Amino acid sequence: MGFRTKQVHAGVTPDPTTGAILTPIYQSTTFVQGSVDDYMGRGYSYSRAGNPTVRALEEKLTILEGGHDATAYASGMAATVAVLLGLLEAGDHVVIADVVYGGTYRFADQFLSKFGVDETFADADVNAIKAAMRAETRLVFTESPANPTLKVTDLAAVSEITREAGALHVTDNTFLTPYQQRPFELGANIVIHSTTKFLEGHNATLGGAVVVDGQGLQEKIAFARLAAGLVMSPMVAFLTLQGVKTLSERMDRQSANALALAEWLQDHAKIDYVIYPGLAEHPQHELSSKQATGFGAMVCFEVEGGVEAGKKLMDAVELWSLAENLGSVESLITHPVTMTHAAVPREERIAAGISDGLVRLSVGLEDVEDLIADLDAALDRV
Repeated sequence: MGFRTKQVHAGVTPDPTTGAILTPIYQSTTFVQGSVDDYMGRGYSYSRAGNPTVRALEEKLTILEGGHDATAYASGMAATVAVLLGLLEAGDHVVIADVVYGGTYRFADQFLSKFGVDETFADADVNAIKAAMRAETRLVFTESPANPTLKVTDLAAVSEITREAGALHVTDNTFLTPYQQRPFELGANIVIHSTTKFLEGHNATLGGAVVVDGQGLQEKIAFARLAAGLVMSPMVAFLTLQGVKTLSERMDRQSANALALAEWLQDHAKIDYVIYPGLAEHPQHELSSKQATGFGAMVCFEVEGGVEAGKKLMDAVELWSLAENLGSVESLITHPVTMTHAAVPREERIAAGISDGLVRLSVGLEDVEDLIADLDAALDRV
């Protein structure tokens, strides 16, 4: 089956009792058992351990990513925490790409050491990651394209490094989704999503997911979810199931809008620089074209005049919403330094390319001419 067929039908069957075409919302804390000897005979006992609505989403995401199994979570960060807590122990070392979501950085920087785990933030360049590896390295965590600078990592090359070292390659595929990038086909062992973003796509939920390539990983990560209580709610799973059905159509249009915006910004006199992997001038355009089938809906740039000019722009737009999320049908504009990446020390942000004046766009489904006109009018006021 093709991707579009899978996104509609995978993991979902009509309700056997009523024939309802949509997966029911099993809004139940507990599930009655047939007998003590037949405990878990129906497959469920307590919604912290598993829920039929959540399970339908997990099965759909497993099929879309081409993995072995999946677990769903209360947020994207809950998914990341479950992976790190479930797979690492005192004395282990983890290598994390220098540009990742600010919450990922915050958890690794402020909490892993409390569990006796050492971390190294390394440039996402393959040579830098290889140099950061140690005998005790158990995991390499990448994000490509990275939030917010859209730095692209050679996922196949990193997978080769981890395979040779006997470590795991975990990658965050939130920005491109399985529709535009297939990390398992590039050798990754674990794929993480903030389902809050493009998968659900409508600014309605908080959620996360982890897809794995083997049963051993599934058992460890699922146990961490159970023990820490990080599970997704049935209502969120239901809404995400509906959102995923239109993923490819949304990603196609949002990516096309993003490219048109990036090309327009590139020619604007008041823009210092634009970053979008779909631009031929992007230094990693060739790599992105090789390992992904699309360039995504995220664009970042800096206005001539730096921080103050960028703030004026973000305060002047009308159609773009100043907000911290991304991946929704509505177009959003964000200042990473004060919003998504405030937890990252300035010197580390600058070294990673997250400048004080960086503006991040999450491009939605509106008519691109309207989005451009709104930015143009705001830039006139700068």
